[in-house]
Amino acid sequence: MVGILQRGFAVGLQTTWTLGKVIFPITLIMSILQHTPVLQWIIQLVTPFMKWIGLPGDAAIPLVLGNLLNLYAAIGAILTLHLTVKEVLILAVMLSFSHNLLIESTVASRTGMSVVLMVIVRVGLALVSALLIHYLWQGGSETAQYGFVSNSPEQLTSWGAILLAGLKKACLGIVQLAVIVIPLMIGIQILKELKWIHIFSRWMAPVTKLLGMKENTSLTLAAGLVFGLAYGAGVMIQAVKEDGVSKRDLTLAFIFLVSCHAVIEDTLVFVPLGIPVWPLLVIRLVTAILLTMLISFIWNRVEDTKRKEAAV
Repeated sequence: MVGILQRGFAVGLQTTWTLGKVIFPITLIMSILQHTPVLQWIIQLVTPFMKWIGLPGDAAIPLVLGNLLNLYAAIGAILTLHLTVKEVLILAVMLSFSHNLLIESTVASRTGMSVVLMVIVRVGLALVSALLIHYLWQGGSETAQYGFVSNSPEQLTSWGAILLAGLKKACLGIVQLAVIVIPLMIGIQILKELKWIHIFSRWMAPVTKLLGMKENTSLTLAAGLVFGLAYGAGVMIQAVKEDGVSKRDLTLAFIFLVSCHAVIEDTLVFVPLGIPVWPLLVIRLVTAILLTMLISFIWNRVEDTKRKEAAV
């Protein structure tokens, strides 16, 4: 058992190093940019498009912060705005699909997935969902009542302080990554070496089959659903190396997970906005299932057509 723990710990460290090389510099750069005119310039660029999706111009602030930084930055910004329930719901649904794009997409690309594909799918889902809510739901015109949340932004007066705060935030990100990834990889190593992973795969078989994937994709799906793209990427990297997950199944898994990942954290984080959060989870889950099944069906039809053409 000691040997299993040691091997799991070693894999966890290696995975933390692989992902940390991406997370650290991006976190540092974005933390510094937050105190420069760059983000304000991006916000001004996006503002004219807000009315098109049923949002006021200042709603560009949480959208930009959420996509370039994280959900917590976006929610902090929303709490400073006077919005209707409908506007808050549109922002929440958009951000649940599309957030933390730089880190999550770059980390996930270490498995061989296309960053461009992931960004297109996530931003596309965010825009489509906003348009549907804007044009199909006529309610929610009352002013949103936020929960009791303290939002005190950092007051940094020098570049030295800004750089130090960025370094602290980047280091904290690596520590948080290690705290999650190392125990996770140890647990997975135990599951693998004691053959429990095969039992888990059989349990998940109906789900993965429904989505058009093989059983060996089950652990990748479970890790992404619970821990998110950034943290779950560690499991995905190992799955590609050791479990022989095919490019097709990996692509389908990511199509599912870019629509619906970290379902516990990414759902509960919206509670302070004072809106019912269960619709967010339902919308993400249903979208992920239908989109993955559609892509799988199209993929199969294309492959069948190619096989028939090759046989002629």
